[in-house]
Amino acid sequence: MNAAATHRHPHDRTGLLLGLGAYGLWGVLPLYFKAIEHVPAFDIVAHRVLWSLPLLALLITAAKGWPAIRMVLADRPTLGILTLTSILIAVNWLLYVWAVTNGHILASSFGYYLNPLANVLLGRFVLHERLSRLQWTAVAIAAAGISVLAARALSQLWISLALCASFAFYGLLRKIVAADAVSGLAVETAILFPVAIVWLGFQVAAGHPAMGTSTHDTALLLFAGIVSTTPLLLFAAAARRLPLSTMGMLQFIAPTLQFLIGVAYGEHLTAAHIIAFAAIWTALALYVVGLLRSPRMPQAPE
Repeated sequence: MNAAATHRHPHDRTGLLLGLGAYGLWGVLPLYFKAIEHVPAFDIVAHRVLWSLPLLALLITAAKGWPAIRMVLADRPTLGILTLTSILIAVNWLLYVWAVTNGHILASSFGYYLNPLANVLLGRFVLHERLSRLQWTAVAIAAAGISVLAARALSQLWISLALCASFAFYGLLRKIVAADAVSGLAVETAILFPVAIVWLGFQVAAGHPAMGTSTHDTALLLFAGIVSTTPLLLFAAAARRLPLSTMGMLQFIAPTLQFLIGVAYGEHLTAAHIIAFAAIWTALALYVVGLLRSPRMPQAPE
């Protein structure tokens, strides 16, 4: 193994740990939103933006990252892409919060089950990442399982497809944009910040409880920044270290946890859900075997 490969190999393991952390936290996120499910989805998303920005500012100050922020703001193409990603993540957040708080956790988990397949296809056909035959087999098995579920969930399929599309393209654009994880997320949050302030100000002016209806609500909403920022930072950092196709397969962790939480909350579990669940985890096992058989872990394109 040459020096370059030796240097890059630990980098990939770091990417895996970051990806596992991001998807694990996203997987248990429904528990947080269920705890404040009586708060309107728009309010929750506004608080996610409002309390994320100061946290990110502290992180940037601690890391002496303000020069990187200025570089991003001075680069029009980069700023344009981050404007688009901020819209995509806002749509994704809003729909996800609405789905969870309105009893559609299984539909949202299905959307995030679809997303890995979208990532694999984007990685292959947009970023020209390579997959082995075993990994293509894994993709086919996962697609078959998801197709069974789609055939039995048509009434809620729009939720799943919208979540899938918004986050898949968010991941693709964040992978190629010339901004590091913290700087990119900070700029995205700053773009959304005025909208959040205006919305919450409107709620206060209209006499609505913008901070929830109890001390419990207020406390949980104040944690919205940490809850939102931590997995996104882990995801953005992992996406820059790993192939998009590998990120896609790791993402099965999050919807599986969401799926189990949905069942625990009493959402209806069908035979189609069970078939899809078995197919997806078989696919994940095959994909991991494909990674382990490789002489080294696949690299993200330069």
